[in-house]
Amino acid sequence: MTDQALQWLLHGTIAVAGGQLAVREVVGNAFGLASALLGMRRVVWAWPVGLVGNTLLFTVFVTGELGGSTGGEPLWGQAGRQLMFVAVGLYGWWRWSAAGRSRAGDDGGAVAPRWAGATERLQLLGLAVLGYAAAYALLSAIGSWGPATEAWILAGSLLATWGMARGYVEFWLVWIAVDVVGVTTLVQAGYYPTAAMYLFYGAFCVVGLLTWWRASRRVVEVAATTKEEVLR
Repeated sequence: MTDQALQWLLHGTIAVAGGQLAVREVVGNAFGLASALLGMRRVVWAWPVGLVGNTLLFTVFVTGELGGSTGGEPLWGQAGRQLMFVAVGLYGWWRWSAAGRSRAGDDGGAVAPRWAGATERLQLLGLAVLGYAAAYALLSAIGSWGPATEAWILAGSLLATWGMARGYVEFWLVWIAVDVVGVTTLVQAGYYPTAAMYLFYGAFCVVGLLTWWRASRRVVEVAATTKEEVLR
């Protein structure tokens, strides 16, 4: 990347009706969308692509810059969320890469999607409660713009990303719950392109849920057929 292109990425703006948009925010969300599309198709590249978007969006949220100005307020929960995405994203990248190497001959997805078991769902619920409580306490202590909603977004996003890494179909439901709160919060804080992306994600997550649901049914059917053949 040339120095001019780097400067445009870091400090450039895009003129829109009523103001400007920071290039970093638009590009970061574009990488987020690409990551989501790859994730729906269970392609390993979903993780490194997502990491690029996380890095760009972190710089936007931590500075509170919108279109190169101070039009938006810093969202510490959103900024911290991007950092934690990096950690969980590295785990997901490793897990999907390892799983993909052992799943030759199926539909080509890096993981076999499945619904979490009863014990796993209780674990997810416990992690959700603990994660929200910890995020709320931290965000309140550092003076977050909206600790109640930001804690919901932070804890839910991390839970959904971890569920995606594990191959749980439920992670799409968690994302939908996050998007419902996220759209309102981001609009109020002035992050309009990211709010629009959250709104799109909400519809996209419904499609993703149906896609993974169908794939999980195929996994069960293949397993049942294989078992019958073995028993013959």
